[in-house]
Amino acid sequence: MNALRQAEDYDIAVIGAGMAGASLAAELSPHAKVLLVEAEERPGYHATGRSAAFWEECYGGPDVVPLTLASGRYLREHGMLSPRGALYIGRADDEPAIDAFIRRFADSGVSIERLGRAALERRIPGVRSDWQHALSEPACADIDVAGLHRHYLARARAGGVELRCRTSLEAVECEGAGWRLSFGRAGEARARVLVNAAGAWADPVAELAGARALGVQPLRRTVAQLRTAPAPPSDLPLVLDISGAFYFKPEHGKLWLSPHDETPCPACDAAPEELDVALAIDRFEGVVDWRIEAVEHRWAGLRSFAPDRLPVYGFDSRVQGFFWFAGQGGFGIQTAPAAARLGAQVLLGLPLDDMSEALDPALYSPARFA
Repeated sequence: MNALRQAEDYDIAVIGAGMAGASLAAELSPHAKVLLVEAEERPGYHATGRSAAFWEECYGGPDVVPLTLASGRYLREHGMLSPRGALYIGRADDEPAIDAFIRRFADSGVSIERLGRAALERRIPGVRSDWQHALSEPACADIDVAGLHRHYLARARAGGVELRCRTSLEAVECEGAGWRLSFGRAGEARARVLVNAAGAWADPVAELAGARALGVQPLRRTVAQLRTAPAPPSDLPLVLDISGAFYFKPEHGKLWLSPHDETPCPACDAAPEELDVALAIDRFEGVVDWRIEAVEHRWAGLRSFAPDRLPVYGFDSRVQGFFWFAGQGGFGIQTAPAAARLGAQVLLGLPLDDMSEALDPALYSPARFA
């Protein structure tokens, strides 16, 4: 039975049970009575379930690097990472972009090595002659996204978190020092704190609660699975264009390819556009001399960004008891452990610990938009 008991009381209600909501609920569970609410049939249906995720130290920029590095140890200890390595590649005239990339991440703690054409040929069989430059990021790894999501849902369940799927938030009313939440036919609940972990729906949830929308914009990202000849070698690194026009990686003998698109899109069940798939293929054929035998599968997901492209963790500056945990873009999976730990500590007023001590909560606070 999915229906909530009428107006049951919770300390914290978390809206959204993707990676963001599940990880935060797990971190909160030892300290509070938590309700975790998901509008879909199952948790992680949208961005979490459609991620071609990798743990890549530079992804998201220098201000996201601390979250990524702080999450790495947890991900390794729980068996969620598999070695992959990454290569940012550039043509002959991309040398200024290569230099700028190195400067951008100097002193960030990221390990980057510059490679020449000979090393590039060894790492990417059949790479075309106009690709001359590469930056190697050896620490890059594949993430077991489904495994990590299950891990956090299991931790949340073990901590007493109540998960309710097919439960859509329809109305929010301020009631005393907390919130009355209406889920239509699924009933009502009361909570002292309302957490907005709704991903692409973050701004609509904020408006339901009377908070000002922050401009969290969903952007569509397309991925296609290709059968190629030759098949991609299993040790092929994640390959990214230094100018941000594509990335690709091997996956169980197939190739996952993206045109690195960021198309503004309303919050929805995103679907791939044929033009984006064709664009990705055209760019890929300009990189290697492989033959594409079939497009076996294609999908799209929404990556949601705040206006400054940094995540938003913290209490709303105007609405009491409303906590933002949103805007995590394409790096939300790889930063989940540290983000959830930091989010729980900020929400509960707990001190930082070994995982979060290198993080600056003010950098990600919604107060920056006040």
